[in-house]
Amino acid sequence: MFVQQIYTNCLAHAAYYIESGNEAAVIDPLRDPEPYLKLAAERGAHIKYVFETHFHADFVSGHIDLANKTGASIVFGPGATPAYKAYIAEDNETLQLGKAQIKILHTPGHTIESTCFLLIDEQGKENAVFTGDTLFVGDVGRPDLLSGNLPKEALAAMLYDSLEHKIKTLHDDVIVYPGHGAGSACGKNIGSQSFSSIGEQKATNYALLTNDKDSFIRAVTSDLPVIPGYFFKDAVINKTGYNSFDQVMKKSLHALAADKFVAAQAKGALVLDTRAPMEFTKAFIKGSLNIGLNGDFAVWVGTLVDADASLLLVTDKGKEKEAIERLARIGFEKVEGYLEGGMDAWKAHHYRTDHIMTFNGEECTPLLETEDYNLLDVRNRLEVAKHRMTGSVHIPLNILKNKAETIDKNKKWLVYCAGGYRSMIAASWLKAHGYEQVASIEGGIKEIMQQAPELIEMDMEVQ
Repeated sequence: MFVQQIYTNCLAHAAYYIESGNEAAVIDPLRDPEPYLKLAAERGAHIKYVFETHFHADFVSGHIDLANKTGASIVFGPGATPAYKAYIAEDNETLQLGKAQIKILHTPGHTIESTCFLLIDEQGKENAVFTGDTLFVGDVGRPDLLSGNLPKEALAAMLYDSLEHKIKTLHDDVIVYPGHGAGSACGKNIGSQSFSSIGEQKATNYALLTNDKDSFIRAVTSDLPVIPGYFFKDAVINKTGYNSFDQVMKKSLHALAADKFVAAQAKGALVLDTRAPMEFTKAFIKGSLNIGLNGDFAVWVGTLVDADASLLLVTDKGKEKEAIERLARIGFEKVEGYLEGGMDAWKAHHYRTDHIMTFNGEECTPLLETEDYNLLDVRNRLEVAKHRMTGSVHIPLNILKNKAETIDKNKKWLVYCAGGYRSMIAASWLKAHGYEQVASIEGGIKEIMQQAPELIEMDMEVQ
């Protein structure tokens, strides 16, 4: 028996490849099927099943494409109602995979149809459980995503029962393979480990330590992060179906000469610049939004860009395909093309560029003494509670769109985050929306703490 976790940092997502004999199964694949096809081909195996733990909200699954390319059966647990051909397994049903078995454990709570898959090895031993968004390392799936008309409290009650009767009853040495790791918005405080065990989670996970249902409901429904806007769209796509990944790539991977690019922008398409922040800041197309491929690209696109927006891409040379693939993973398919030749071609045609001022840590103390800058902290609440720059305004990046009216356009704003990635996203968004006096701290608060600690205050009470 062979098990491989395929982890994608950008989405904090884990897919799984399982093999016994020459038969393989894939659990919760991403949109692009090639990694799974390649792995099966290298190992001489045939993909028999594609298991889906639930209708995902944070990415578009590759289950349909993978099934079409391999003839595999798509398998959901009880309660799933997909609009395409799939096998809806019964609770506690077992499916044969080579000489191993996969047992269906219906675990509603994150969503109605949420299901875990228990791997039973060739010797009949319960080896691992693939928990999807039901159980994470140190956390559980949030109960407030797309689940019909049920309130989060009702789903949290279901989740408590699922954990008590289906998960905690497993042997302590059963490996826990979750669907997400730290940074995913599908939980609120997921641990950094990519796998664990039932025994370890029973001893350390707050949700499995809680034996009172009412306390559990209060714990899992409080302090939930903002739901990114694209989550609802992706859950529907995963339920109803989608265009093939190959079609999306063929349509989107289209080079546009500078004049064509200008014309498309003039018609309302959004320019998404995927270069690193410190490259973007030197010169960019006016109105561009900078979300670099070197960070949590897909999540921030899905948070700050309308799901149906038409997009024009500016990328580093050779990064066009990667940008389009990562957009397709979250259901952003309206890419009109990318700038042929990148910013070098734009400058060669003498088209107008814009820039955003940046300052390092050493420059911030004299800057704030001589310039009337207001500080804007775009980190999350837990980060700010540890430390922040004295006198800063706190608006997390994930709610910037909704809180922008509280930022005075007539004032000068110096934006910072932990290391400079999110602050440039925020600064570019503000600049594109008419905030002309915007600058960014390029090294973030990490650099401020090293080079200008006098600007920091510690252990803040944050609402």
